Amino acid sequence: MSFVTRRLAAFSAAIFLFATSSSIAQKTYDPGVSDSEIKIGNIAPYSGPASAYGVFGRTEAAYFRKINAEGGINGRRINFISYDDAYSPPKTVEQARKLVESDEVLLIFGAVGTATNSAIHKYMNAKQVPQLFVTTFASKWNDPKNFPWTMGFGTSYNAEARIYATYILKSYPGKTIGILYQNDDLGKDYLTGLHEGLGSQATSLIKAEIPYDTSTPTVDSLVVRIRDTNPDIFINISSPKFAAQAVRKIGELKWNPVHILTNTANSTAATLKPAGFENSQGILSASAYKDVDDPQLKEDPGVKEWRTFMTQWFPDGDQDDGFTRTGFASAKALVQVLRQCGDDLTRENVMRQAAHLDMEIGLLVPGIRIKTSPTDFAPIKQLQMMRFKDHRWERFGPVLNDDKNS
Repeated sequence: MSFVTRRLAAFSAAIFLFATSSSIAQKTYDPGVSDSEIKIGNIAPYSGPASAYGVFGRTEAAYFRKINAEGGINGRRINFISYDDAYSPPKTVEQARKLVESDEVLLIFGAVGTATNSAIHKYMNAKQVPQLFVTTFASKWNDPKNFPWTMGFGTSYNAEARIYATYILKSYPGKTIGILYQNDDLGKDYLTGLHEGLGSQATSLIKAEIPYDTSTPTVDSLVVRIRDTNPDIFINISSPKFAAQAVRKIGELKWNPVHILTNTANSTAATLKPAGFENSQGILSASAYKDVDDPQLKEDPGVKEWRTFMTQWFPDGDQDDGFTRTGFASAKALVQVLRQCGDDLTRENVMRQAAHLDMEIGLLVPGIRIKTSPTDFAPIKQLQMMRFKDHRWERFGPVLNDDKNS
């Protein structure tokens, strides 16, 4: 071999080694990631008083099975590890520690519940592990300055309540209000928003604010107490089990207030069907999602995409359960975050990419986008009012913004 040939061979080898080492250097991983896998943790109440929320975890698991079957994310398979906490904060702490310290997941995604996520809020931030797209819409999740490792997903309870208050003042001026609420951060967040939205009229309009604990067997007697104050409007701030009890009891009492049911329990399958459709007629709520049962949207691309997913990947799931839409949308948003990460699959980059989202999800009402920034950790901020009629929700009116944050 001549001197020139040897030099060319050496040069080629050097280029190969440089390219290889550069390729290796470009791959940056934190715990839970390899060339073939991304470990994602999740906590959901598959048992206990809020077991209806377990459908979030099941929907997300189905979506990740779909993604894996399609080749994963940049060639990496999602290993979705989901544990039951029975909606018990101490159990949530136990499961979060197991996911972070034993399973060594990259992040915890879509953990369900306000009180339960609150129990691990400081822990996740101290560990600098993303607590991403939590399935609870408390306003506290949008606090990037103090909790940069936690991000919400849907319109906050506080903002939703202000939207209801604005709607009430416009559509039912002067009408009085009775409120049933869950006695935890969830319920109190809604109460704060209602008082803010009603402003100076809150004291004169609100006739009753009655709390319940999730350990309470039934809220029937509390509904009677609220009825006895004779309000024109009943606001039902509950999880599905207790919301259904309230809807059913109002029907038994033959009481006919304007009934507003919050996003936490507006699932047809988990709340209104058990309560009885005959008792559910005319109930009001709000949603960021399209009316999937609207005949005019039968061929809508976003609705068709979701129905195809449900049919093929979650055939046991109830397509009347609105919680499947939230699980689908949040899982889709997470996949986008991970795709944006490329080969820099560090926890820091996960949060960086989550804070730079601007995307559409076809299942959302037109005009509503998933949008975040380093100073705004609230991906969805708008809702559209809807009314329950026959066996489904019907959307009406314009997309509503929370005036405080618009």
